[in-house]
Order: sequence, then structure tokens, then C-alpha cells
Amino acid sequence: MTNFSASAPKARRALVVQTNFSPFGNKLIQAGHVSPDQMSQAQEDSRLSGRPLIEAIESITGKQLPPELIRQYKKQQLFELKILYGVEAFDPEVTELPPGQVNKLLEFVSVDSCRRYRFVPLELKENAVVVAMVDPDNLEAQDDLKRILRAKNYGLQRQAITPDDYQSLISVYLDEQVKKEAESQKREQAEKNAITVEDVAQLAGEDDDLEEAPPEAADLEEEADAEDKSVIALVNKILRKALTDDVSDIHVEPQEEFLRIRMRKDGVLHEPFPRLPKLIIPAITSRFKIISDMDIAERRQAQDGRIRRMFQGRAVDFRVNALPTRYGEKIVLRILDNSSTQLGLDKLISDPETLEKVREVSSRPFGLILVTGPTGSGKSTTLYSILAERNDPGVNISTAEDPIEYALDGISQCQVIREKDLTFANILRAFLRQDPDIILVGETRDKETAKTAIEAALTGHLVLTTLHTNDAAGAIARLDEMGVEPFMISGSLLGVLAQRLMRRVCSECRIPYTPTREELARYGMSASSDVDATFYKANTVPPGDRQELQERGELCPKCGGVGYKGRVGVYEFLQTTEELALLINENAPTERIKEKAVEQGMTTLLAYSLNLVKQGHTTFEEVDRVTFTDSGLEAELKAKRKSSLTCNNCGAGLDPEWMDCPYCMTPRFQD
Repeated sequence: MTNFSASAPKARRALVVQTNFSPFGNKLIQAGHVSPDQMSQAQEDSRLSGRPLIEAIESITGKQLPPELIRQYKKQQLFELKILYGVEAFDPEVTELPPGQVNKLLEFVSVDSCRRYRFVPLELKENAVVVAMVDPDNLEAQDDLKRILRAKNYGLQRQAITPDDYQSLISVYLDEQVKKEAESQKREQAEKNAITVEDVAQLAGEDDDLEEAPPEAADLEEEADAEDKSVIALVNKILRKALTDDVSDIHVEPQEEFLRIRMRKDGVLHEPFPRLPKLIIPAITSRFKIISDMDIAERRQAQDGRIRRMFQGRAVDFRVNALPTRYGEKIVLRILDNSSTQLGLDKLISDPETLEKVREVSSRPFGLILVTGPTGSGKSTTLYSILAERNDPGVNISTAEDPIEYALDGISQCQVIREKDLTFANILRAFLRQDPDIILVGETRDKETAKTAIEAALTGHLVLTTLHTNDAAGAIARLDEMGVEPFMISGSLLGVLAQRLMRRVCSECRIPYTPTREELARYGMSASSDVDATFYKANTVPPGDRQELQERGELCPKCGGVGYKGRVGVYEFLQTTEELALLINENAPTERIKEKAVEQGMTTLLAYSLNLVKQGHTTFEEVDRVTFTDSGLEAELKAKRKSSLTCNNCGAGLDPEWMDCPYCMTPRFQD
């Protein structure tokens, strides 16, 4: 009796819960697709969120309901709607609408009204428009529809529709409307950006071909039609402009509504051409790919190419890369003008002490020399300057490069071809069997190349290579990240040369000025010690004012109002000593290695650049842009503090962190 009385309330509660569900809900519970609690939760979720009941059930149970059950549920909904509103119920799965019929009928009523009252016009009869409504009893919607249709001599015939079917129909229409509007905007923009052959020819100018162009370029021009010739002329004008202005890179960048041409001069990008219409993008891109020997049919993969042209009697190479982007292929050209580059360490490094150290290390018979810096900082020029000074009939020099940027007589240069498995590491291993004295590896990117280069340095060869690090001390950590053992680094490394390129302030229009005490203190300088130095600012004219000043003859003829002309190198040379080798073997942090190198006399990138400012070669603004780092300043200031601390008793130099003198154990020291 007790058991029955305990279980009876539960049975009654379950019966009550089930009677709150629709026949469809009870059927799902009986079939085991959902529990009563889950069904109750799904109904509540559907009521609060507005989601369809089926979607709420599937979300809670994590299972999809069988299609036949979903169809039964929809039939039940339509039957209930028919009984509730006393009108026919519309089922798009049974009655298929002709394509475009809804779009045509929406000429009678606005989309805003359809979305506000949740209805869709279905059919145009002789004297009425059939409208499927989520709420056919909505009096406001009926009045609005009757008023609109009465003006067109039509009546209103209502039908019921489920919220899900209404949303599906209206979403299809809205998608079509968005697509239609996008196509309309595209046509308008195309008309706005329409460019004729004469327009391109005007942009290109009359004398657009490069001097003494190779025969293959001439043939392409002869076979081209009038429009192609205009594109050819415009591309040649871009190349000519780049060579005339001594830029280092050309960026051809498709944007959503235009084509932008930018050029990097003295490390800064600028736009020398007006923005071109977007319709010319495919033609310009194809022309660059054709003259670079790329596959013009391939638009989904990055490609590399090369262009060689004659300009003012000299051969100029362009290293070209095409990369698919959102609005088209971006083309970037790196200019490799060998004739305009003067090789020689004395032409690059202005600091006598740094120059002497680099020359001393590069004259050694074996070991590893690293040159670090970002892309475009002149690393290849520095390496070739070292090779030029060591190039002698009695020295066998071999290089592995990608690509070969300079041609030096008397050395063996090898081009990396990854498709043929001719990688840096494989070329380097082959060099070791060809009796080399000096080996240049264009770039060390992986553990295999790094270890092979270090092994070559340990076996009697002088190896020169590059790394991408921020400063000289960071190269040691980079090798460690590649998996090179510390004892191999310390045993082979002769030195690391970090470098940057800064813009040289124009000597014709630069403006002398006296910096404030706060400005000097920011760079670790003092007004008392730097009082004799003359500081300059760049006389930079805003681009919008340059044309007017040029017409009046007031624009600087040397820099053209930019304020800078040419670039000057900034260098930091870390030479490996016994103390530094011990720190490397101990896996000391980069900051500690840099501090020790500064203690031993290394001029940091920051100190070197500030010296250039004091000598009048550049400005504080360039220091901020290129070399100013807190870590560099801290290392120098800490080294200065260390050099000024001595022991009271024995006079030995002390580290600020030491509380006792390690030589005589005296606990006090003086500054």
C-alpha cells in the first residue's frame, strides 16, 4: 500500500505533463525521440526565442528528427491553422510557385509591409490577390492590404502559412533583391570606371617604351592590338618611372574600386600615379605576368618571375611576385640594379671602429659571419661587399642564392631551384666537395641549412649568411630556436652584423635646430656633452603643395620637397669573444649577451644612428622610425653605469647588482 501511494503522485504528474503537449509532442515522447522534460523545455525555448519547435527539439536532444515525423508535424500545423483562422493553408512543398512570381507580385505591395505584417503575395487572380499570412486575423494588416489593392482594383484573398515557410519564401526574395542591387551597383560602377583606349594611351603617354628593350618585348608589342599597346605603354611607363626615381620596389595593388600603384623610395611607400579604374586591373596584371614569364592562366597560386630590361644603357633586373588577393592578383617588383650599387665596406660603414672590426673578422680563414636585418635593409649588398674585398685569384668563392642579385667576376654563383630539389642545404653540401675557401649562403631559414653552414665553418671554411632578427644578439637565440647546439654556435661564430637603412636628410634644404633637454634625455643624451653637435630637421613639404611650389621655383631641386635624399646604413657588430662564448654555452638570455657586448665596446644600432644624427646625416624622426628601441637604450645605459662603479678598497670595476667586491670581498663600493 505504501509503495502504491508513493508512486501514484508520480504517475499523475507524468499524465498531467503529457496532456500539456500537442498530439505531435505526445507522439514524439511515445516514440522515444524526446523526454517529457525535454519537450517541455523545447516548447518554452520556442515560445521565448521564436525559434521553430522542431529546431528547438533538435538543439536540446542533439539529434535530428526523422523526415516523416517533421512532415507530420507540418501537416498538423497546417490543419490547426486552417481550423483556427477558417481559411485555406498554403504549403510550398505541395503547391510550387512559378519562378519569379513573388517578385512580380511584390510590385503591388512593398517589401517593408511584407516584413512588418509577415505575409507573402502568392497568386494574382481575376479580381483578387492571394496572400499567405502568418496571422490572417491581423486587422491592421488586412486594412493596409485592402487599401493598397483597392487602388489597383483588386481584392484580398487570405491564406494561412507557417512562420517557417514564410521565412523561407521571404529570405529567397531578399537574397534575390540583394543580388539584384549588387549587380546594379556593379553596372553603375563599371560605367563610372569605364576606360577607353584613348584614356589608357593618355595615361601612358607617347614615349613609353624602355630604351633598347629586348627583342621578345618588341615582338609582343607588334602583335598586340591598339588596346594592348596602350596597356604595354602604361606598364613600361611604370617601370621607367621607378628606374628614373631610383625606387627599390613597385607595388601593383588591386583594390575594390580602383588599381593603386605604389613605389618604395628610401624605405617609404608613396603613390606616384593617380589611381586607375578597376576595369584595367586584368590587363595590367596579365601584362606584368607575360613579361615575367609567368603562367597567365594560373590565378589561384603565388608565382615568381623575373624581368630584364635595358635602361639608359644599363641592364636592370626586376624580381617579380604575383599573389592572389581579394580583388585580384597583387604584383610586387623588386628592382635589382647592379650598376647603381657601389660595393665596398668603406662605402657602407661610416664608423671607423665598426668598419675595422668587420674587416678583421672577414679576413679570417674560417668561421661563421652572420648579417641580420629585415627585408630590404641591404644585407646582400653588405655580403657582396665582403666578397668583393676578398675576391682574389687565390681564393675560391662559391655562393648559393635565391635569386642571384649581383654578378661578380671570379666567383661561382648557384641559383636555388626548389622544384628540382636544389635547396640551400643541398647546394651547400655540394660546395663542400668543391674545395671552397669562402661560402655565401643567401639565407638561413631552417635547421638543416644552419647546421650544414656551421659544420662548414668548423671544418676550415669562411661562411657568410643572413638571418632575420631584430639585432645582433638576437641571432644567437634564433640559431638556438632552429635546434643548433650552443657549443656549435660558440665554436663557429666569428661575429654578427645587424643593420638598417635610414633616410639621409637632404643637404640642400635641411633645417638646423636645437633640441630641448627633454628630447636629448629621451635618447640618453645630455645637453652638456652634445652641445657642440648641430642637429637638423627635414624640410618636408606636404604632397598637395609640391606642385604649386615647383611651378613657383621654390621646391628643393635635390629632394623634390620630400626632405630626404638617399639612404645611409646603420650597423651593430657583435664580435665573439671568450666571455661571450661562455655566455652562449650557458644559454644566457639575449639581453645579457647584448649587455656584455656593449660592455666590450659594441656600438648598438641606436648609438650608431644617434651618431649619424649628431653628424648631420639624418634626423631624430628617422631614429624613431627605424632604430629606437627601449632594449637598446637600456643596454647602453646599464653598460655606462657598470663602467662607472669601482671598489673602495681595490679599485676593481663592479657590476651594479653586486653587493660585495668579488676580488677583495669589500662590502662597500663607490661611484
